[in-house]
Amino acid sequence: MRRALLLAFALAGMTACPTTLPHYNYGAEPDPRRKEFVVGAGDELTVSVWKNPDLSTNMRVRLDGTVSMPLIGDVKAAGRTVAELREEITERLVPYLKETSAVVTVSVGEIHSYSFTVMGNVDRPGMFNPRRYVTIMEALGMAGDVNRFAAAERIVIVRKKPGGKAVRIPIDYRAIASGRRPDQDLVLVSGDVVYVP
Repeated sequence: MRRALLLAFALAGMTACPTTLPHYNYGAEPDPRRKEFVVGAGDELTVSVWKNPDLSTNMRVRLDGTVSMPLIGDVKAAGRTVAELREEITERLVPYLKETSAVVTVSVGEIHSYSFTVMGNVDRPGMFNPRRYVTIMEALGMAGDVNRFAAAERIVIVRKKPGGKAVRIPIDYRAIASGRRPDQDLVLVSGDVVYVP
């Protein structure tokens, strides 16, 4: 009887104390929505050259990261912002145009280079390739949400930093869902792996 009471008190103590995650500076993680989009392989681009419809074109960035433009040939697109791409195309087109100042616009259509993986205790694990940036909660929704076996308070985002070093970002699903920790609902960056234990 005494052992049963002690066990009951221990279980009550475990459920009463919320799980605490290791300290992590979530505010230091990037939000790609706040920066200019970086083009990647597979993305669809539209280039418009004012008063020159023959030079205006829709194209998809090839696997080698380049696109082909009339007159100027191949241009490296992957890994560059739209502004950087527009600047190079404008500079290379000027010798072929009558106007000394070419007006070139570059816009992104469908995004195909953004992808992440959700694995572990979710209903539909796998790689996802949405057409816009999503948060961790949106990503888990795309994966069918955490299942009944999940330790939802111990989710981890594995993210590669510049230089190749991988970091583990702790996420408490229930703390986000309850509104206690909205700072943990990070926007995923391409290549992230979300692991639900």
